[in-house]
Amino acid sequence: MPKQKTHSGVKKRFSLTATGKVKFARPNKGHFLTTKSKSRKRKLRKGSYIAGKNADNIKTLLAK
Repeated sequence: MPKQKTHSGVKKRFSLTATGKVKFARPNKGHFLTTKSKSRKRKLRKGSYIAGKNADNIKTLLAK
């Protein structure tokens, strides 16, 4: 069977940590920033992790 190709959209948006967690950057930090509060923009700076079945699906698309 041939190898599974990495999904090009997923590889731009997600990354795997050394322990196998799926890391991503928070959305909504691109434009219309004047309408968002300082605290909201500050929280959006930090990334987050995906857990559960969603993480398994992303790992599959990353071909890991």
